[in-house]
Amino acid sequence: MKKHKICSMLYYITAVLFYLSAIVTFVGGNNNSMGVVWLCLGSTFLCLGSVYLNKAKENKDNKDK
Repeated sequence: MKKHKICSMLYYITAVLFYLSAIVTFVGGNNNSMGVVWLCLGSTFLCLGSVYLNKAKENKDNKDK
């Protein structure tokens, strides 16, 4: 379970970094379309982290029964 938490935290950290790069791109004013790409990638990694964590919890619940 600890391995799953670490992997999901890495997904969350990656999502935050993508969000930060999107903010920098939007504030910088150059090539706003690339900021949208960074924003979408951040959202994707956020979803992947939550799915991975929920999957790990389901596996743990199934093992406990």
